Amino acid sequence: MFVPTAFPDVAGAGRFGLAALALIACAGCQIGAPRTEVAIPTAFKAGRGGPAAALSDGWLRAFGSAELDRLVSAALSENLDIEAAIARLNQAEAQAVVASAPLFPVLTGSGDSSRQLVSSTRNATGGVAFGGANRPTNSFSLGLNASYELDLFGRNRFAANAALRTAEATRFDRDAVALATVAGVANTYFAVLAAQDRLRIAEGNLAIAERVLDAVRGRLRVGTNTALDVAQQETVVATQRASLPPLRQELQQNRNALAILIGRTPESARVAGGSLDRLRLPGTRPGLPSQLLLRRPDIAAAEANLAAAQANVASARAAFFPSIQLTGSSGFASAALSTLLGGGSLAYSVAAGLTQPIFNGYQLEGALALQQGRAAEFAASYRKAILQSLSDVENALVAVRETTEYERRQREAVAAARRALDITEQRLREGTIDVVTLFTVQTTLFGNQDALARIRLLRFQAHVSLYQALGGGWTPARAAPVAVTEPASPGFRWTLRP
Repeated sequence: MFVPTAFPDVAGAGRFGLAALALIACAGCQIGAPRTEVAIPTAFKAGRGGPAAALSDGWLRAFGSAELDRLVSAALSENLDIEAAIARLNQAEAQAVVASAPLFPVLTGSGDSSRQLVSSTRNATGGVAFGGANRPTNSFSLGLNASYELDLFGRNRFAANAALRTAEATRFDRDAVALATVAGVANTYFAVLAAQDRLRIAEGNLAIAERVLDAVRGRLRVGTNTALDVAQQETVVATQRASLPPLRQELQQNRNALAILIGRTPESARVAGGSLDRLRLPGTRPGLPSQLLLRRPDIAAAEANLAAAQANVASARAAFFPSIQLTGSSGFASAALSTLLGGGSLAYSVAAGLTQPIFNGYQLEGALALQQGRAAEFAASYRKAILQSLSDVENALVAVRETTEYERRQREAVAAARRALDITEQRLREGTIDVVTLFTVQTTLFGNQDALARIRLLRFQAHVSLYQALGGGWTPARAAPVAVTEPASPGFRWTLRP
């Protein structure tokens, strides 16, 4: 099991001497890189091929839909989940600034002015004196105070590094949210197109059913069909009409879901849609499993969280050792404002102090155990992120392969059912077909056509899942920080980097 051991474990002050020497010797040591025991396979089981370049960050353009590109751009700039992730990132970066503050000296300025009146009826020993006059006195001071903690054992340095690593993990989380949002926009947009395809198919099937109904009624008029035959065909027509409202509802709800993803109200979002048949299905190479570790923001976030936990362990270990404080002050003090800045009014003081924990109710031991437990937790999360990423790619590759075969076979079923309906309608006009067979052939074709539209949606979504599982074109070099500090007056101003 992976356990970071940057410093020796010290339980009490009795071992301070040897431990301090060891700490001074490695005061410049850094926390080691995160390690994992996950055995990375040499190739994906469901995919063949060698190394492959990272996907383009504009991978959705490969589907050939200008409207989808527009919706993705709107989501990246207006999606509220991304906006919340950016806000969390700004908080984490601000916290990193706070955590790094102990690494710098603290300077404070002071100024004081007072006037005091001492009663003349009270002498210096507290006795009472008579006959004197009240004597007011003035006091003025102006000074500069400084303090600094020598970070010999790295407690503050490691705490600052932990905060920086946490901010880095938050930045990668922001990228993961953006990738999930883009995939959500694509999947929802494809669902809109699939709903439109299914609605057109249902309307076409209704037209077929009505055409057959006219033919059955015509045969009733000449006496070759019965009223029962007409009623059965009317049932088919009514069933097809009843299938339209749920499809229209599904279409509108998917459009509303898209509106939320792009940060707009449903009535203000405009989605024209179209048909899945007008889009392209791009091909992609999964590359090697080892390459995946550098192309997934969630893995990078887990790695950064583990590094932050390691730094917190090191900071907790360093807390066992002494804290050395340097303080100094300099300024002017005078009884008269006119002589405040004179050479005779100068005053200063310099001091150094050392504080060594001896016993505090095992607070330091508990804090160290807490940070070690968190490090173990993040190590497990890091390994799980790697396993999950490999599983995501395998599942997506299987889905792409099987939905491709599924669609091919379903197209064959639709073609066969269509031929059967053509033959049945011809036999109906000739008067040589059983009406029960006609009903069966119709419902088979209607069901197969609707299933084909749903399978085609699954195939498009499988490709989106594959792109998302491969990182969607993300690399550490493309993970630029969002928030930066710029000097302003007063203090700092936090701005968003585009």
